[in-house]
Amino acid sequence: MSRVEPAFALIDCNSFYASCERVFRPDLARTPIVVLSNNDGCVIARSAEAKPLVKMGEPYFQIRNTLRRHGIVAFSSNYALYGDMSQRVMTLLEGMAPALEVYSIDEAFAELTGMPGSLEALGRQMRATVQRCTGIPVGVGIASSKTLAKLANHAAKRWQRQTGGVVDLRDPQRRDKLLRAVAVGEVWGIGRKLTEHLAEMDIRTAWDLAQADPWTIRKRFSVVVEKTARELRGTACLGLDDEPAAKQEICCSRMFGQRLHELAPIREAVATYAARACEKLRAQGSLCKKVRVSIRTGMFNPAEPKFAKGVICELPYPTDDTRLIIRAATEGLELVYREGFAFSKAEVLLLDLRRRGEYTPDLFATHPPAAAERVMGVMDAINARWGRGTMRPASVPTAPDWGMRRELMSQSFTTRIDQLWRVGG
Repeated sequence: MSRVEPAFALIDCNSFYASCERVFRPDLARTPIVVLSNNDGCVIARSAEAKPLVKMGEPYFQIRNTLRRHGIVAFSSNYALYGDMSQRVMTLLEGMAPALEVYSIDEAFAELTGMPGSLEALGRQMRATVQRCTGIPVGVGIASSKTLAKLANHAAKRWQRQTGGVVDLRDPQRRDKLLRAVAVGEVWGIGRKLTEHLAEMDIRTAWDLAQADPWTIRKRFSVVVEKTARELRGTACLGLDDEPAAKQEICCSRMFGQRLHELAPIREAVATYAARACEKLRAQGSLCKKVRVSIRTGMFNPAEPKFAKGVICELPYPTDDTRLIIRAATEGLELVYREGFAFSKAEVLLLDLRRRGEYTPDLFATHPPAAAERVMGVMDAINARWGRGTMRPASVPTAPDWGMRRELMSQSFTTRIDQLWRVGG
């Protein structure tokens, strides 16, 4: 019986944040676009047209005139829109592949081993379906390993006109030609420092790494780099992760939209961040035993006094109860707050996480109320159906003055009924 060669695809959305904005602004189809970070701080995403004109990470206040001069349109980050569009893309892909690993908000690996027919044709079908149903352009890379699929996707985007946005690298000659043309720093998992160390061994291209002795690579670097080298040869060492591993820490941290001097608005912010962290905690089925809350002033203005401090608060028992965690976080805030400072940021970090049912409670410790789990379940169900914040603790405000500055944000076209896309007059 012949062995079936493994096959993977990486489907990656092109300039995802900018593409999401374009879906509802067809008038910007050829206009360069940038998306800004929280509080309209710096550039975190660029359309293809904007990439030659703007660098990633450039502060918005420094490049406003540059954007205006080149006709570049800026948007505040609209994470509700991006998250919903991502879910739509992934839902479509799940219906076209036997197994899917959502790797990030804008890319996913698909398991295609044993699929009948042409996989390149399937890749083009995926690309056309996502484009037709969501308006988001994607690139598809197909290969016999995940690392090669990632490299094939890179080629599909880099030479989109020649490839049509789909590259199948399972042919050895085609694979080797690409490996020789790609710098080793472009390989998945090979960062800048590792690139420098590999250069000392005269490994400068992906081909060089694929031809290197695996055991030497393992001894010099790590088993992870060895697997990368083997994968570049076409040996599948990495399978799909069906479910992402539960996080060992959960953090919610935001810059305020303005400097805060009083305790009351900072308390509101900490309660809001704690509530959001608890949503993530329950989503992965974990409980929390410790909460760390910290605040700090701006660190780059020489005219402002500097202050930063945090404290860890122990909970009476492992819990996912938003009310209890907010209470602990706000009590911790009162311990670290100091008058006379202009605070710019707060952070809530959930620590010492345990999976529900996978720990032994202390016989003599306080036990959580039986109704707490039901209350949190009802709140999550209501918010899932009617939108985040429909039901919330009273300490969490709806439209706070200290909220993030998003002066250029588009509407929530897909998640709020009062902001649906309107066509015509």
